[in-house]
Amino acid sequence: MGQDLKLIGRIEKLFTYPVKSMSGVAVDQALLGWHGLVGDRRLGVRKTGATSSFPWLTASKLPELLLYHPTSCDPASEEQLPTHVRTPEGLELDIRSDELRAEIASRAGIDIELMSIKHGIFDDSVASIIASQTVAHVCQEGGVPTDSRRFRANIEVSCTELDPFGEDSWVGKTIIFGESTDSPSVLINKRDVRCKMIGLDPDTAEYNPEIVKTAVRLNENNAGVYATVLRPGRLKVGDPFFRYEGSRLPG
Repeated sequence: MGQDLKLIGRIEKLFTYPVKSMSGVAVDQALLGWHGLVGDRRLGVRKTGATSSFPWLTASKLPELLLYHPTSCDPASEEQLPTHVRTPEGLELDIRSDELRAEIASRAGIDIELMSIKHGIFDDSVASIIASQTVAHVCQEGGVPTDSRRFRANIEVSCTELDPFGEDSWVGKTIIFGESTDSPSVLINKRDVRCKMIGLDPDTAEYNPEIVKTAVRLNENNAGVYATVLRPGRLKVGDPFFRYEGSRLPG
């Protein structure tokens, strides 16, 4: 590829989160569209009657949401949405069923409904990226096992030459995934400011404030970066990715 490209690593993991705040789904490949990874955060648990600009029930308010696992992708769904959810007790419930709604409502103590949003339910930008070096550093310094699921990023990358939090240096830069002339690309637009979510154990939903304090202490509460899509395309685990220094996308 051109001299304006610098190889900086490879895609290590890919995740979609079909239902906001529920467990993620690890995939080997995913289509990156204009509105993020296809199927990512297209569903959300809405507090019935909520009139605020953020009506969603999330794991920051109900940590047990992390223990619900979307399953059984609908092959007829353009967004590859799940048809069922496995509850913390192991029950497989239809994702649109009154039984699932009542189960979550009982835990939350409020009325809820599951809503579908065509272009996704995002707190900031449509895609998030984090380096494995950053994941390992924050977890180790915070005294918890290294687990990228805490950070709920879409794309985890392994970098050839990068210190923890080195992703911060990508803000304002273009990242290209893959080696073809039409490879998907994103613009890194901001650092990812963290919240209580990274303190929640993905397997138990137990809260450990130390990892949140660690992110604050080490990098002003930032870990990873957000991105907007410049060119859609397919992402695959193992694909190389490049930082682009040119003024116009190649291809």
